[in-house]
Amino acid sequence: MGCEYGVLLPHFGKYADRDRILDGAKLAEQLGFDSVWVRDHLVFEPHGEMEDPERDFFDALTTLTAVGAVTERIKLGTGSLIPFRHPLHTALTVGTMTHLVGPRVILGFGAGTFDREFDAVGLGGLSRPDLVESHARILRAVWGGDGVSYGDDFYRFEDITIEPKPSGDVPIWYCGNTPASARRAVAYCEGWMPGRISLATHRARIGLIERLAAEQGKPRPSIAVIPPTSIEPTHDAAFEGVNVEGLLRWANKAKYWVKPPSGAFETWEDLEGMLIVGDPDEVAAQTRKFEEIGTDHLVFDFRFKFDRYLEQIELIGKEVLPQLRS
Repeated sequence: MGCEYGVLLPHFGKYADRDRILDGAKLAEQLGFDSVWVRDHLVFEPHGEMEDPERDFFDALTTLTAVGAVTERIKLGTGSLIPFRHPLHTALTVGTMTHLVGPRVILGFGAGTFDREFDAVGLGGLSRPDLVESHARILRAVWGGDGVSYGDDFYRFEDITIEPKPSGDVPIWYCGNTPASARRAVAYCEGWMPGRISLATHRARIGLIERLAAEQGKPRPSIAVIPPTSIEPTHDAAFEGVNVEGLLRWANKAKYWVKPPSGAFETWEDLEGMLIVGDPDEVAAQTRKFEEIGTDHLVFDFRFKFDRYLEQIELIGKEVLPQLRS
């Protein structure tokens, strides 16, 4: 099977609204996309180089449930869910979702960015990557059995049964872009999903994952990515509204990345992989590079063009997906 393709839902910022979210998801399903995705925050602090300053943020799992109610087959993914909920609460919510909308949830987890979110719920100062692992282990335990007792540095409970259990498999993916995130994906997840990442770094992480999986005798996790994307009928129009300078500043602060030959990210060409931008033919060519290095699932992030969200989905669905699947 070839690469699958999804879209990030506009559930945050200035253009977050019911109709754009639900109509966009229905259109994506109609045009043959494989998945829709959400981010996750409790206390939302917009990234200045990537999004407008509006703090509206629709809850991740509530949004996916609503989308699932108006669609039939499209997969529902979190990229990523942040571990500020109690894992038993997440277990009940996700199990319920699968009975309401079908077994089509992909549960991507990430360690999060903002300390304030964890401070606000009494989890400040804890190791967030270890929290992610704790959540994964608890979810699998209570989804796989009854009368579960569990204890670690974060959670402890006795004789717990959670119903309904998921009506099908719920793969757990680790979301991050560092070498450590790749190692964690191999250790206890079914997939690995970075957000913005350079193509060269993505290739290096895939190599690491494949080597670790072979050494540990495990299947290679699914490889995904969520690149910011802007597509328009012409090359120049696609760059309108895209904050290239902000992306360059962000890329130059990233740790453990493969740098361009100059040693710094200086031009939009240096952002290869971190930004898909252009007319339909250019977008198809840039997207195909991810599949060529072993990416299994690519999610188009239209946050630069949420004001033209349906048009972006239509251009990809009608003029890019047929090229990629031909």
